Amino acid sequence: MKPAPFSYVRPATLDEALDVLGSDPHAKVLAGGQSLVPMLSMRIASPTTLVDINGLAELAYVRTDEDGVRIGALARHVDVETDVDAWRVQPLLRHALRLVAHPTIRNRGTTLGSVVHADAAAEMPAVAALLDAAVTVASTRGRRTIEAADLFVGPLECTVRPAELALELQVPALRPGSGAAIDEVTRRHGDYALCGVAAVVSVGAAGAIERVRASYLSVSPTPLVLNLSEAFVDGSASDANVDAAAEIATGAVDPETDIHGSADYRRHLAGVLTRRVVRAAHARATASDARGAR
Repeated sequence: MKPAPFSYVRPATLDEALDVLGSDPHAKVLAGGQSLVPMLSMRIASPTTLVDINGLAELAYVRTDEDGVRIGALARHVDVETDVDAWRVQPLLRHALRLVAHPTIRNRGTTLGSVVHADAAAEMPAVAALLDAAVTVASTRGRRTIEAADLFVGPLECTVRPAELALELQVPALRPGSGAAIDEVTRRHGDYALCGVAAVVSVGAAGAIERVRASYLSVSPTPLVLNLSEAFVDGSASDANVDAAAEIATGAVDPETDIHGSADYRRHLAGVLTRRVVRAAHARATASDARGAR
């Protein structure tokens, strides 16, 4: 199929881009285009105006300090994946990005674009939700920040308004004494996951588990974040505790059956992957230098 007719603009300044978005409620922003262009071709999306922001070079950045990582709207997946400082401060970004599609997609797709696309089968929305990330958006009326907990409201639906442009993703640093991991099961390498799980495990000075959180993709309409800490009340990563965490997960997920897998199979995967990633995250958290363990 071919896209429905639309107007195309490539603004030279941020103000120009915001003016166009503010004047056309049916406009869409083009950054990486790895999700939007196929949707245009299938007429799942039919904007009246396509606002290509690729001329706004000031939005192509990855900036890191000890508080976390700030990712501009035009930072490609590969830019974040290969950024050494981002890897040091928040290693889950690289772990997750290496699971996103194929290198060709990562060379063009944008990390912030993936988050605000709000696909519950994609890795980056789940990671943003798990890490309590935030998105800064702008319009002709000013700027505001949306916490990840308030960002995702439905399948392919987020709280960024039609007149707003998502400018920056802020991802907090991994706290000392914490470890993170992510894994997924796909039919083929690069496909959307049948189920995926990311986890962060935090331990105290004596090595006892204090907090365990996990996020799930492809098993709910929006990224699902669960607090699994109640399964680890004695502070240990025993088989019984890890199994209890997996039981919490399988009871909480709400997958659907489709041509790729049944709901029961996806629910089973949620348990299997919970065990796997919690153990991996715990191993990183308890390493002699948790911040340096990769």
